[in-house]
Amino acid sequence: MSASVNLWVEPAWAERYLAERDAIPHRVEGFAVLFELVGAPRRVLDLGTGDGLLLAMVLDHAPDATGVGLDFQPEMLRRAEERFAGDPRVSLARHDLDEPLPDLGTFDLVVSSFAIHHVDDERKRALAAEVFARLEPGGLFANLEHVASATEALHEVFLAAIGKTPAQDDPSNKLAAVEDQLGWLRAVGFTDVDCFWKWRELALLAGWRPR
Repeated sequence: MSASVNLWVEPAWAERYLAERDAIPHRVEGFAVLFELVGAPRRVLDLGTGDGLLLAMVLDHAPDATGVGLDFQPEMLRRAEERFAGDPRVSLARHDLDEPLPDLGTFDLVVSSFAIHHVDDERKRALAAEVFARLEPGGLFANLEHVASATEALHEVFLAAIGKTPAQDDPSNKLAAVEDQLGWLRAVGFTDVDCFWKWRELALLAGWRPR
């Protein structure tokens, strides 16, 4: 796959994903496990918020919290703005995860769902450090992510399980192995780091900033 390809700049690609999202097998299981971890956050940052689905779920879970959603895709942000219209708890901003995170203060929960795999591995490692720096002591980073299979054969089985052929694979993906990503989190200081849920190439990776 070419590292330079990013089809997410195209509104049609975002619309395609949103149309297919709810049919991805086992996806809701990952969200359920995420909510076993998050507790009662007060301030939440959602990286690659898309149309705001995960951020909305967090705020339903913790209605007294406030949230910030970041995304670079105009169609996604438009839909997120529609979702949160009139909700004073939420602010949205355009931001490309290839760039350093802006100074938004600190958070006790940072989440992401199926977004960070669109940046290269060097940026993934840097982003882990940036998230750590923005978390309050005791804060949680929970990343529901698309990860690499151990072999190409297993990757093709995953594609088949979600109804795609190798020719339909997303060339924007820059998938990394679970073990590598857990190591990057530990290296920047996260504790109790683990893969808390996994189905084929979907995984929940999480860790806490020490108190």
